[in-house]
Amino acid sequence: MSGALAVHAGLAAEDSVADCYRECGYLMRDRRWKRRGGEIDLVMSDGKTLVFIEVKKARSFARAAESLRLAQMQRLNRTAQSYLGQLPGGQDTDCRFDVALVDEVGRVEILSNALM
Repeated sequence: MSGALAVHAGLAAEDSVADCYRECGYLMRDRRWKRRGGEIDLVMSDGKTLVFIEVKKARSFARAAESLRLAQMQRLNRTAQSYLGQLPGGQDTDCRFDVALVDEVGRVEILSNALM
């Protein structure tokens, strides 16, 4: 997949995932939140719980899941800690990290509380 096509496919996958969460009553807090060394695809909330969401798109759910490597998980964790640091509750904020898998036909599978 070419660079521009991959970017558009990634944005479409994020849109689909955000829609799934909204349908369940979640509110969008941030999208593609960046800090030096990392980015979080989606940050949503359900009441007092903040949900960091990493979106992975591939031909199949298995391939999407396999694309998440340890180094990326560590970057995501550091970036989430930075995000929490800007909130009034800081590191005590109730939160979790979900991974949303999107296959080639646009189906979404959410792995809740997938990362620590």
